[in-house]
Parts: sequence; structure tokens; C-alpha cells
Amino acid sequence: MDYVEISELVADEEYGMQLEYLGKPEGRNGRITETHVHKLGLLLTGVKVTVHPSRIQLLGSTENTYLKHLTPSERGGIADFLVHRGVRCIVITQKIKVPREFIDSLREGGVSLLNTPLSSDDFMRRATNFLMDKLAMRISTHGVLVDVLGVGVLLIGKGGIGKSECALDLVHRGHRLVADDLVELVMWRQSIVGYCSPIIKHHMEIRGLGIINIRDLYGIAAVRERKRVDLVIELIKWAPDLKLDPLGVDEDKYKVLDMELPHIKLPVLPGKNLSVIVEVAARNHLLKIDGHDSAKEFQEKLGREIAAFERVKIYSGEEVE
Repeated sequence: MDYVEISELVADEEYGMQLEYLGKPEGRNGRITETHVHKLGLLLTGVKVTVHPSRIQLLGSTENTYLKHLTPSERGGIADFLVHRGVRCIVITQKIKVPREFIDSLREGGVSLLNTPLSSDDFMRRATNFLMDKLAMRISTHGVLVDVLGVGVLLIGKGGIGKSECALDLVHRGHRLVADDLVELVMWRQSIVGYCSPIIKHHMEIRGLGIINIRDLYGIAAVRERKRVDLVIELIKWAPDLKLDPLGVDEDKYKVLDMELPHIKLPVLPGKNLSVIVEVAARNHLLKIDGHDSAKEFQEKLGREIAAFERVKIYSGEEVE
């Protein structure tokens, strides 16, 4: 989403911003397009700083104390300046009482005025999280997202390849389902986070069974609302001419929302226990994070053994091909 309506800020309940209108604006575009929350501070003093009209502007006790030391005419001049620069939304924290003429001038200029009982720091934290969530880059993808040993594994592949069945087996083994069939992916603080739409949350479609509810079947511990995606595993149909890295040294990447994630191609064969392999892949991913890459360590060990063998042959006078 490219913007957030100011009315969405007031309607929010998830992030607990506890906002209410002091007066609805008329004729002003009530949209916020930036994730930063800006304290009015220097703007009130007349210091020339850049004004970001598409940000939430914050008026706390410090700013209010400064306003009270000004004359009504000076306060009106500051309000006119903010209106002229296109400020769209001002949030007054701790429900402090701001000079009436300042409020009236802003309201007449079409600025959205909101009140919250929260402190400035508390509101900034909650509002920033809200805006980062709503304004973040996002896409929807066909796949299944599961939490395997704390690793967010996104299973992708063609329809009917066995993604849901693999995920169900993982849940049966004690892991957790995040989303089945349609996974919503969002950029969140330099990570990709996946979640499920409310309509199909906790549900899976299993061919032959139909729709099942994982939470009802396995309990609340078998599901979670969202999870960072750490690893992408693509299920592909096995073919005799399929070329894969036998050692797993080459690190493949899968691009999602301008971020590259570790990517594993897993061939599907009759009788192959995919859930166990996915669990091993998650464990191996955790080892890599901890600095232990089994494939690279094996390759290095093999290289040392070959080099030592060649040195022995040279020392003994044998030819080395």
C-alpha cells in the first residue's frame, strides 16, 4: 500500500494507538505516506527545517509548554505556517490542553487533529510499527509457510506437487503452520515476513479430505499468525536429466520483494519422505547461521586429502596425472 488514510489510524485497535478526533478536516487529502513520526519541536520555533507534510506530526508536553509562552498572535502565525506547508495530521499526546486559538487555526486550515492518552515515545513506537506494517512492500504468492524449529520455511512448487501434504506431515511432527495455499509476504525491517489472510487462517486443503482446520485438530500450539521467511524450498518433479548440485556447495537464491533468500530445489519422488528432508534442511540452515556449513567443510576436507595424496605420490616418485 502506498498510503494510509488518517481514518485508518483512528480505527486501529491492533497497535493500541488509542486515537480520537478533535475535529475532522474538510477538503484536505488525509493520507499518510511516510513511516516516520515527526515531532513539531523546531517547526514551532521558526527554525528553517524541512517540513514533511505526509508524516504524522507530534505535539507533546514540551511543544505545548513552548506554545503557552507565546502570544495568541504568534501561535496563530505558527498554525498558519503549518497549514500553508501542507501538514495533514497532528497528534496531541497525553491529551494535553493546547491553546484554543492554535487548535482553531489548524482546524480551519483543514489539518486533522487527533488526541491520544499515550506518551510521545509510546505513541511514536506504536505508530511507527503500524505505518511500517501498512506501508511496507507486499505480495501474495502460492505456497505454504511453516515454522520448522524456528526457521520460517516457504514451500513453493507447481500445483499438486505435494506442498500441503508435506506441511501437514511437518505439523504432525510438532512444527507449526503459518499459511497454506496463499501466503502474504511483506517487507518488514529488512526481513520478509509471511502471514495468512484472515479468511483461510489455520485452514489447509488436502486432496481427498478437503478443508481441515489445523488449530482445531492439533491445538493452538500447531499454528502461528506470522513468521519471518528464512528459507525457500522448491518442490520439483524428478526427471532423469534433472541437474542438481550433489554436494550442496553452490548457494542458490530466491528473490522476494528485492531481497534474496536461501533457495533449495528438492526433487519429489514416490516414497520420498519430504517432511524429514525439509526438517533436516531447517536444521542445516541453523548450523550455517551458527557458522557450520557441512557441504563447504566437506569440500575443504576433501581438497586437503587430495592435496596430501598428490604430495605423497610426488615424494615417492610416482607420476601424478
